[in-house]
Amino acid sequence: MTATTTAAPDQQRRDDGEGSVQVHQDSKLNIEESALVIAVYGKGGIGKSTTSSNLSAAFSHIGKRVLQIGCDPKHDSTFTLTKRMVPTVIDTLEEVDFHSEELEASDFVYTGYNGVMCVESGGPPAGTGCGGYVTGQTVKLLKEHHLLEDTDVVIFDVLGDVVCGGFAAPLQHAHYCLIVTANDFDSIFAMNRIVQAIKAKAKNYRVRLGGVIANRSQDTDQIDRFNARAGLRTLAHFKAVDAIRRSRLKKCTIFEMEPSPDVLQVQQEYLGLARCLLEDVQPLEAQPLKDREIFDLLGYD
Repeated sequence: MTATTTAAPDQQRRDDGEGSVQVHQDSKLNIEESALVIAVYGKGGIGKSTTSSNLSAAFSHIGKRVLQIGCDPKHDSTFTLTKRMVPTVIDTLEEVDFHSEELEASDFVYTGYNGVMCVESGGPPAGTGCGGYVTGQTVKLLKEHHLLEDTDVVIFDVLGDVVCGGFAAPLQHAHYCLIVTANDFDSIFAMNRIVQAIKAKAKNYRVRLGGVIANRSQDTDQIDRFNARAGLRTLAHFKAVDAIRRSRLKKCTIFEMEPSPDVLQVQQEYLGLARCLLEDVQPLEAQPLKDREIFDLLGYD
C-alpha cells in the first residue's frame, strides 16, 4: 500500500473548516494501519453501491480480506454481495437497548460473495440524529469484536452529497477517497463539494483524494475538463454497459455474470482499479472550484 501523509501534531487542534461544528473522531476508534481504508463518495444515485460492491469483489479475487461498510439509511450497499437486505447496526443495537456487549459479531456482520464481510450501519431516524454517530458506533463495534485486525481492505460506501459533517465522518477513517461521477454538471458539482470536504478533513486526518471513477458515461469530456482545472485524475471508466445494470437486477456482482466481452471488460477494469489502489495510487492535493467557476467551466451562462 502506498504511504500516505499524516497531519502534523500541531494541526490536530484545527477546525475542519470555517464554521465547522463537527465532533472530532475519538483517537481510540482509529482503524488499524495494516488495512487500506477507502471511502467512496458521489452524487446520490450515481452508482456508488454498485461500484463499491464490485470493487470489494475485485479485491477478494486478488486474495484480499475485504470488509464493506454501507453508510446509508436505506442499507442497500451490500445487496449484491449478500443477495438480501441485511439488518443494520443501529437496528441491531436498538434490539439490545444499545448494550453492545450483548452482541456477537454474527449479529451485524454478514458474509457475502467470495468471503467479503458486509456491514450496514444504517442511519438515525429521518430528521434526527447524525450520520457521524452511526459511523462511530459501527467502527466501535467492529473494533470491540476484533474484526478489523485481520482485514486487508475496508470500503466505506457513503450516501450522496456531503451536506454536513456527519456525512463526512467516514473520511476521518479513510486513507483515500474515491469520487464516483457521471459526465454531467450535477455529478461534477457534487464532486466539487466532496473535494471541499476532503480538503477540510485533510487538515486533521490522514485522508487524501485517490481519484475519480467515471461511471455510466460513454464520454468523459466534462469530467476531464474539471479534473484538469481542479487537479484530479480518473482512475477507472465504466461506460453505460447493460451487464452492470442487469447484475444489479440479478442481485449479484459483475463477477458472477455469464461471461461476455462486455462482462469480461468490466471485470478487468475493476481488477485493474483494485491493483492500482493497492500498489500505485498517489494522493492528490486537488483544489475545489467556486460555484460560479464550475458554471463557467462547464458552459453555463
